[in-house]
Amino acid sequence: MNDRDPARAHLWVSGVVQGVGFRYFAQRAARALSVSGTARNLPDGRVEIVAEGPAAQVDAFVARIRSGAPGSTVTDVRVEWEPPAGLRGFAIR
Repeated sequence: MNDRDPARAHLWVSGVVQGVGFRYFAQRAARALSVSGTARNLPDGRVEIVAEGPAAQVDAFVARIRSGAPGSTVTDVRVEWEPPAGLRGFAIR
């Protein structure tokens, strides 16, 4: 895959990631990297994120998510690579 090829990462983030602004952190990171997608809290305490954009930017986004937001503690990030769907913008759900 070329760094400019479109990519889509589907992430499930575990740890202390709810109630600490993690979805907004993800949104800011996505905007800074020109990545589109969504972030939402799951009932089991995880945050689910979908991120699309050029492969290099999506890789950088995943690295930022692994680092975590201030006040959060990321214990695990499960990533599945999927075909891009053409998302635009970044929505918090």
